[in-house]
Amino acid sequence: MERGGDVRAYHVPTVNGVNLAAIVDKQVARGSLIYSDENHTTRHAASAFRSERVNHKDGEYVRGSVYTNTIEGFFAILKRGVVGTYHSVSEAHLQRYLNEFSFRYSNRSAVGVEDIERADRALLGVKGKRLTYATPRNGRPGAASLI
Repeated sequence: MERGGDVRAYHVPTVNGVNLAAIVDKQVARGSLIYSDENHTTRHAASAFRSERVNHKDGEYVRGSVYTNTIEGFFAILKRGVVGTYHSVSEAHLQRYLNEFSFRYSNRSAVGVEDIERADRALLGVKGKRLTYATPRNGRPGAASLI
């Protein structure tokens, strides 16, 4: 999540510092300052960047501009959406759910994006794509799939 910017979420089958570092390396501009918590996985993922962290174990949640509340808020909304709305998601479609929640969070009223603009942005996302009943990547025929 970029402060004042968009959130991007990725399905990572095995969460470890090496896998997260590969994503961070591709998605974060060199020279960026990364804020994280004391978790060893996120520390490893940010090791190639300038970084600051808060130490939740010691009761530290905010130190000036160093905090992780924004991304933790996104994760809370994602978890409530999955458990409360969808009830469960399959691994085959997890990235689609992550994309939906990332879009919704990055285009919410709190960041100045209102209904008409949000709808326009959503429609731009499907431009040039067709909804077909082709066999999706998970091999289950009959399920709708955007190609």
